[in-house]
Amino acid sequence: MKYLCNLKSLDFLTHHYFLIPNIFCLSLNPTKTHDKMLYHSPPVQTTESTEPTSTAFSMLFQSCRDYNHLTQIHAKVLVSGFQGNMFMLNKIVALYITFSDLQLAHLVFSGVRRPTCFMWNVMIRGYATGGQFVESIQLYCKMLEMGFSPDKFTFPFILKSSAGLSDLERGKVIHGHVIRYGVHNDRFVDAALVDMYAKCGSICIARLVFDKMEERDLVSWTAMISGYAQNGCDTETLEFFSLMQREGVQPNRVGFLSVLLVCGHLGALKKGELFHGFIIQTGFESDVSITTALIDMYGKCGSMDMAGLLFHQTGERDVVLWSAIIACHGMHGHGREAISLYDEMIKTGMKPNEVTFTCILSACSHSGLLERGRTYFESMIKDYGIKPNMNHYTCMVDLLGRTGLLFEAENLIKTMPYEPDASVWGALLSGCRIHGNMHLGERVAEKLLELDPSHAGYYVLLSNLYAARSRWRDVDRVRRLMLRRGVKKPQGFSLFELDNYVYMFGVEDRTNPQSEKVYALLESLASRMRELGYVPLIEFALHDVEEETKEASLVYHSERLAIAFALLNTRLGATIRITKNLRICGDCHSATKFISKIVEREIIVRDMNRFHHFKHGECSCGDYW
Repeated sequence: MKYLCNLKSLDFLTHHYFLIPNIFCLSLNPTKTHDKMLYHSPPVQTTESTEPTSTAFSMLFQSCRDYNHLTQIHAKVLVSGFQGNMFMLNKIVALYITFSDLQLAHLVFSGVRRPTCFMWNVMIRGYATGGQFVESIQLYCKMLEMGFSPDKFTFPFILKSSAGLSDLERGKVIHGHVIRYGVHNDRFVDAALVDMYAKCGSICIARLVFDKMEERDLVSWTAMISGYAQNGCDTETLEFFSLMQREGVQPNRVGFLSVLLVCGHLGALKKGELFHGFIIQTGFESDVSITTALIDMYGKCGSMDMAGLLFHQTGERDVVLWSAIIACHGMHGHGREAISLYDEMIKTGMKPNEVTFTCILSACSHSGLLERGRTYFESMIKDYGIKPNMNHYTCMVDLLGRTGLLFEAENLIKTMPYEPDASVWGALLSGCRIHGNMHLGERVAEKLLELDPSHAGYYVLLSNLYAARSRWRDVDRVRRLMLRRGVKKPQGFSLFELDNYVYMFGVEDRTNPQSEKVYALLESLASRMRELGYVPLIEFALHDVEEETKEASLVYHSERLAIAFALLNTRLGATIRITKNLRICGDCHSATKFISKIVEREIIVRDMNRFHHFKHGECSCGDYW
């Protein structure tokens, strides 16, 4: 049985600020067969009964506190002949939704010949809040088909369903209905529109709706902040949060979670510390999810001391918190510490979940702890009955590949219970690059380019393999293949935070006002590095040009520009923290070790894979990354 909902062309929207599709057609799956005779209602009573029994039932509904009590009340309604009373039916459906029994709520609802708008809204809300977004949309279609007009209580939940399905076109159609039924100035509906557009990736339209709102509350502000954060608009997230504060709106936990996520992504430690202080002032420090986000932020900003302090100060620790601190140690190459924390967690009786095993396997991979990694992989299956997912296999392939067991890693991929995705093959290709296995690397690359021909990183890994062997013709062939397929290599950049501002540097970047001083300092450091024995690893220049040109190009990689700028603008002895969007190249890794020795500073570089702590001419990764 299909319910077809054809939304006619909305002529009055032609002058609206963006195009809204005029066709919206969905099918409603038939519900499961139930014995509906008991719940089928007689003709609807249009007036509420004034009998004393009705008043007694009203008091019973008000006093209902648990599911068993509700079923007893429902049975009493049926045997007392009130099964056609709309007031009682509305209450029964609403309470079944409250107690999360959507199936029985729908059974009662489907027996009503002419449900009230309230009942439609309750059912739509129930499906939406229960994550059954398709069912919510289908019910909305049926509501329109039967001639009911949605109201301001309908749209927030139907928009939530569109957002949950990431269906922008459907959301635009519903936006048209919001305007058609005259509820576009309701702050709750407008906030739901902002949230829907943001979660569907249309952040510009979300901002447009927000700016047109007549009344903005915390919900709408938070929807914009979380939307910016989820869409990778880091700078806009922080700016919008500051704007909200200037407007006198106090943030909630979702707002704090969003800005902490952004601070971690940017490596903006000072800003993160400011938000931490604000969190304490507003009383959110006891929220375990906020504490988890703070630990994650400090870990990603390179401040493991603070991350550890927060962890040990937290009394109630859930599995998410444990997983976060284990992941932080893994990122920093602290494999032994991650293992110690995992063992401590098990002793407390806390059961690890899928995410926990991803974190501990990743920690083993970054530290080369092969046997430990194998033990955890087996324990996950045998001791906890967790079926390994793609992330777990990727971690194991990465661990085996990094330790040089490339063919064992390939065999593991072949024996997986499901088809491996690009991330698994990518981990193996990375291992091939580390150990220079050209034969296997070419085979894996061929597989990867079939699976995901638009992923620039795989072309770059293959090109790096060829360049390390000076096979420049093959390097050129890979580049031409990228050009033909329209694949662009991601631009490398590095970030450094100074005085609550995050500076960005690209390769051979001269846009910074202090560029002349930065370049002069790098040339001076290069001279001193050569005196200490530094030899440029020109294979990381990856260009078929003269060696002098290759060496010069290495000096001005983005991470070195950021380090030089930091040296010029921070006090002597201060730790330098750099964030890089790509993997640090081998020559920059070698050069940074020499720089840390010359300037007698700790330099922390976070690349796309992990942290590197450079100090006294050594790196915490032990040249294993």
